[in-house]
Order: sequence, then structure tokens, then C-alpha cells
Amino acid sequence: MEAGGVAHVVIEEPLDDGSDAIPIAVVPGTKEADAQSTALDRDEDEKIPGKLIGSIFGCGLLAFIGVLTETCMNVLFPALMEEFNLTTSTVQWVTTIYLLTVSSIMPLSSYLKRRFTLKSLFVTAITCACVGAVIMIFQHAFWILLIARVIQGVATGIAVPLMINVILEQSPRSKVGRLMGVGALVIGVAPALGPTVGGLVTMVLPWRWIFVFVLPFLLLVSLPLGACCIQQKKPTEAAELNVVQFVSIVIALVGLVLGVTEVGEAIGDAVAGAVSAGTVVVGVVALVVGIASLVFFCWSTRRSFSPLIRLGWMRDPVATMQVLSYFMLATLIIGFGYLIPNLAQLSLGAPTFTAGLLIMPGALAAAVCAPIGGTLFDRLGPVRPILTGIVLCIVGIASLLCFSQHLNSTLLACLYIFFGVGFALSASNIMTNGINGIAGPFVPDGNAVFNTFNQFGGAAGTAIFTTIMAVCQAGHGTLGDASYRQASTNGGTAILVVMLVIALLAFAMMIVVFRTQKKRGINLNRSVSNE
Repeated sequence: MEAGGVAHVVIEEPLDDGSDAIPIAVVPGTKEADAQSTALDRDEDEKIPGKLIGSIFGCGLLAFIGVLTETCMNVLFPALMEEFNLTTSTVQWVTTIYLLTVSSIMPLSSYLKRRFTLKSLFVTAITCACVGAVIMIFQHAFWILLIARVIQGVATGIAVPLMINVILEQSPRSKVGRLMGVGALVIGVAPALGPTVGGLVTMVLPWRWIFVFVLPFLLLVSLPLGACCIQQKKPTEAAELNVVQFVSIVIALVGLVLGVTEVGEAIGDAVAGAVSAGTVVVGVVALVVGIASLVFFCWSTRRSFSPLIRLGWMRDPVATMQVLSYFMLATLIIGFGYLIPNLAQLSLGAPTFTAGLLIMPGALAAAVCAPIGGTLFDRLGPVRPILTGIVLCIVGIASLLCFSQHLNSTLLACLYIFFGVGFALSASNIMTNGINGIAGPFVPDGNAVFNTFNQFGGAAGTAIFTTIMAVCQAGHGTLGDASYRQASTNGGTAILVVMLVIALLAFAMMIVVFRTQKKRGINLNRSVSNE
């Protein structure tokens, strides 16, 4: 339609109960957008309730520990390879199966929020996190370790979207950006801190002590905060779980990551001169099944009376491109959590603690900049913080690539700071800007999609980057050999090339997003939050 000479697009979708269609994207120039903007002006001085802060930190600490332990394992790959006598491509399943579990649970977050109380979801997540940690402490077989990681993945898969839903649903509208910045500390900074914490603990203690240390934080800090502060602002609904769609999305995620992993392992075997026909078949079949399941899931949600996730809002290309950009940045942050500690150990010969410590400067810089990025979003709108952040990501990756064959520990740590700051300024703001374009009833669905893509990006990135490293290492001796170190260096260079391409694609997509929003008459100099 035309309004004041400016083209506006209103995207609509019928509700599950068959009632009249409502907008799934809020478009400036409409009464809804004007009302939101006026309400935002009134809320500039609104205070953040104390119980909201407590509930955010209770859920946030649980999610933080989940994501932290996710990347703690990355720095332990060499130790696990030696303890269980496994290859890199096998050990990486410690991280990949965890990420797959998280990304499989997150599509349920919209259904879970509608069906169960926030506090009951929180208690369930705490229970799974503690059970998984106890198993990790006492297990002595690799397959049991993987089961424990699945249980812990369930906890994180509930906790992360729970925290975001609390922020989006209960925060004052004028404070959404900065509180989402706090959420970014969990989603973005914990993966970077994981290798540092893992290296610090394993320097003096067995690696299982990592999970001994997290239990008091879960039971004595997170649990009391969540139990006392989480409030139920909206009533639950009699929502039904679409089992077929849930199974199809799980098969899709597992198939895609398994396919990438197996094909990559087959390529590595072929480079090393080993027989790989069986692995190729498994990989190709997994990819075909994964793609087919994903297509079926998307088709089914459009025809279902009560879909697992309502995806109609993604018919807007602006929404889709923001989800993909967020996915790409998630791939990069988890990828660095793998690359830096392993490159430091396998190529530079650094001890475990030093390898983990190299991520600390970038993680601390990101921790400082994440809330700042959210505040900039509230005050300036999305364009400047997001584009500046992605440019810094590109600068960091390009700098590392330029020195990739001549890196030392100090240079590796310093150049990573650029990426850490850039990620903090851009990632959470892309999610906030994307969700701000979704009408209120569909916000949980948007949250589910963004968080699913975040975790799936991590799983896919880990699989792809470990595959690249394994291919480069194949046929170049064993751990500690000079040829093996050089092969690991070459693997790091190849990974950085792929990372640079991903970052450039994310930047290009966000340019298109902002140009499209500008053509629609959207005011990009100030954020507009959901009702």
C-alpha cells in the first residue's frame, strides 16, 4: 500500500485458531508503529524491576554455564584424543552432539513457553544441567560422555530461549536493547571464555573438575535466583506438541551435520590414502535425508493447524536475511572457540592453559562491548552498531589470515580482540532488530528460530572447521611431529579463508536488509520494540 508517498509492506498470517489475519511484521507508517513509537517515548525513564534483573541473571547464569562448558571441551580435544585413543574427527562429536541437542530442543521453545510456566521450565533445565554434570564427573567411557553431553544440551536448549523470552516479554520497551546486550554476554562471550576456563582448570587438575566447579553455581546461585524472581506475566495455553514436525527438524539437523562430518572425514581418509567409500555413502545419505527432512518440516508448518514453529514471518526476505546473518556470526564465534586453542596447541605447541588463555582478551573486550552495543541500538538504531561490528569482525579475521603462517601466541590473542568487539556490537543487535520486526504473538517463534540457527551454526561450524583441519592434517605424521604442526598451520589458514568469506556474506546481507528497510520507510535511526 502507499502512505504519504512511501511504499509500505504489511505481511499477514492467519492465527492458529482460524481467526482473522494479523500483521507479523510491524511497519512504520501504520497506526501500530506510530503507537509503538509514542509508547517508547513515554517509557524512556522507565525503571528495570529488581525481580526482572534477578530472573535474567538466574536464567542467564544457567545458560552461561551451559555455553561455557560447551566450549570448555574444545581446549580438551588433544587430551581426550590421547585418553580415549580417538581422532580429531571423532572427538569433535563431544561438541557437535551437544550443539545438535541444543539446536534440536530450541525449536520447542515456542511450544514450551505457551504450554508450561517459565519457572517449571527453569527447574527442568537446572535438573538436567546438574544430572549431566554429575555423569561427566564420574564417567570413564566415551559413549557415556556423549550421553551426558546430550542431557546438558537439553538444559541449555531450554535455558537460552527462556532467558531471551523473559527479556523480550518483561523488559521496559526502552531498555530492550541493553538487556539483550546482557543476554549477548551469555550467547557471545561464554563460548570465548570456555577454552580459557578449561585450560586454567586442567593446568592443575583433571579435566572432570570443570564440572565439579559448576555445580555450586547452579545449585547455590542460579537456582535460588530463578526460583525467587521468575514471574509468570502471561497465562499458559493448551498448546499441543506436533511430534511429526519435531522429529523431522531433529532428523534434519542431525542429518545435515552428520553428512558434513562424514563427507569431511571421507575426504581426510582419501587424502591419507585410506579406504573411504563407506564413509562417503553414509555422509551423502545423511545429507540427502537431512535436506529432505528440512523441506518436509517447512512444508508441514505451512499446512498445520498448530505448527511447532510459526514461520510465516520468514516470508519477508528482510527477516530471512537477518536470521542467516545471525547464523553466520554464530558459526564464526563457535569456530574461533575451536580454532584458537587447537591452533595454539597443535601448531604453536602451547600448553593447554596458554591455549585457552589466548581467547581471554577478546572475550573480555566482548564482555565490555556487548551491553554498550545494546545501548547504542536503543539510542542510535541498528545500522551503525551492526555494520561497525561486522566490519571489525572482518578486520580481525583478515588480520589473522595475513599473519596465519607466522603467528605467535601474542599476535593470535591481540588480533582476536577485533573479532570479539565486532561480534559483541553486531550479533545481539541483529537478533533484536530481527525480532523487533515481528508482531508480538509471533515473538516466541522468532526467538526459537534465531536461537536454533545460533546453535545449529555452532554445530555446523564445528563440523566444517574440524573437517578442514583434519583434511589438512591427513598424511602428515602424528601429534607433535614437525610436519603435523605445519599441516595444522595450513589448516588454520584454510579455516580463516572460509571465515572471511562467511563474514563478508553476513555484511552484504545486512547492507541489503537496511537498504530494503529504508525503501519501506522504516526509521533506522531509532529502534522500535514490540508491544
